[in-house]
This record gives sequence, structure tokens and C-alpha cells, in this order.
Amino acid sequence: MSRRKKKGVDLGVIGSRIRQLRGHGLQEELASYLNVSQGHLSKIESGRIAPSIAILVLLAERYHKSVDWILRGEGS
Repeated sequence: MSRRKKKGVDLGVIGSRIRQLRGHGLQEELASYLNVSQGHLSKIESGRIAPSIAILVLLAERYHKSVDWILRGEGS
């Protein structure tokens, strides 16, 4: 099993959704909002590491999406 996909969770897909939410905004700006480094956010967006619960909640609040949508593409 790849490091990017564990127990049905594909970190690459989650990272792509986060990148989609960010749109044309800079990684540095979103990283600052999330209180993480740009490198950390880059690893999340590329599927190398999983976002923390705190990051998921902040993303959901900022972009008016559900955590469920970020994780599974379901909901709004």
C-alpha cells in the first residue's frame, strides 16, 4: 500500500481538493492563515502528509466547505 493511500483515504486527492480551494492564492498566504510553514502546506497539497484536524477545520471555515467535502468530496 502506498504511503499516500491508507485505509481508503487518498492523501493525494485530499491535497488536490485543498489546492483547488486555494485557487490562485499563494501557498505562503494560506500557510500563514493556517499557522504552518509553506513547506508543510506543500507536503499536504502534494499528498505526502495528512492535514491535521485543526487545519481541516480552518480550511472548512475559510472556504465555507465541510470537512467531509475536503476529506471525501461529499457534502458542500
